Amino acid sequence: MKPVVLLVGRLPSVIGDVAKQLDDLPIQWLGAHNPNEVAHQLEAEPKIKCVLMGAGLDDSVRGSLVGLIAKRRPDLCIHLKDRASGPEGMVPFVRRVVEYEVLGG
Repeated sequence: MKPVVLLVGRLPSVIGDVAKQLDDLPIQWLGAHNPNEVAHQLEAEPKIKCVLMGAGLDDSVRGSLVGLIAKRRPDLCIHLKDRASGPEGMVPFVRRVVEYEVLGG
């Protein structure tokens, strides 16, 4: 069974584009774009290993999502992407975190 990673981002294409570009990794990708979707994914999938959040969300939204995730799933690591690398930095960010954090590489 593949490890599960939750990707949280502002654009609906984040999950599709990132998952397509990282299809070489043995990961089951889940996506969420707002607090309701994040809450649903956390409740529906107990096997989530970590959460990666894009930089396109406003800081107040990111902060509230971190709080929501930490409250519901204190066992999860939450990784926030920097803004300096821009949208093109999402895939390398996700790859680095997943290879180290989830796959132990």
